[in-house]
Amino acid sequence: MARVKLENLTKRFDIVTAVNKVSLEVMDGEFFVMVGPNGCGKTTILRLIAGLMQPDCGNIYIGDKLVNEIKPSERNVSMVFQGYALWPHMKVFDEKEYSNLSFALKIQKNLTEKIKGTAGKVADQVGIERRLFSRKPNQLSEGQKRKVALGRAITIPPRVFLMDEPLSNLDPPSRLRVMSEIKKLHDELKTTTIYVTHNLVEAMADRIAVMKQGTIQQVNTPEQVCSHPANDFVADFIQCYDYSYQLSARKMKSNDDKSTTDASH
Repeated sequence: MARVKLENLTKRFDIVTAVNKVSLEVMDGEFFVMVGPNGCGKTTILRLIAGLMQPDCGNIYIGDKLVNEIKPSERNVSMVFQGYALWPHMKVFDEKEYSNLSFALKIQKNLTEKIKGTAGKVADQVGIERRLFSRKPNQLSEGQKRKVALGRAITIPPRVFLMDEPLSNLDPPSRLRVMSEIKKLHDELKTTTIYVTHNLVEAMADRIAVMKQGTIQQVNTPEQVCSHPANDFVADFIQCYDYSYQLSARKMKSNDDKSTTDASH
């Protein structure tokens, strides 16, 4: 695990400034969500942290190490892309051949028994059924692809977990259920996680950052952002998703679940 620190991070595409002097610190083990309308710079920030793009200026730290010049493969971060980016010609898992769950493990030349054990543990953690191991991505549902993408990202535990709108292909009822599963996985792994979405309803986070046109408008807990929006843009963004109601509903459900658990004991 590691903290992530951005200092005056800027990225331009021709005359468009996608990320404009962003400074931010995500704490070690935190589940941090970045929200904002499409095109506000959220995904660009993830790609800069992952090393898939180079900033025009500013610094990126993972832990205490400046990583601006470090290769993506050496940053020890895992990213789940919006479109999953699974290997289309590979099975979900095959202990003898390259597969979506075993690819990184085989690249590191792990023994077959370790690969099998790790893949089995990961499959259990994210809910991949063994009957799916022999299938290729085009034989999976959207929900199953999402689980494989999550599993692949944690086969070698990263210091930082980056998620770029991983629920965008799911129907609305499934999104809340799957988001709860992702948060549960985070609580188990304790990996620093930065999650990007334009849908505030998914923002089940320790803290959230609200973005607009490449800049951060506010960073705080969901409750504080909701009760004390920093400006009219944040207030309007919250109102669009009726976020106050969503937070109240989640709190009530959490209390109900806790009461049920306590009663069972």
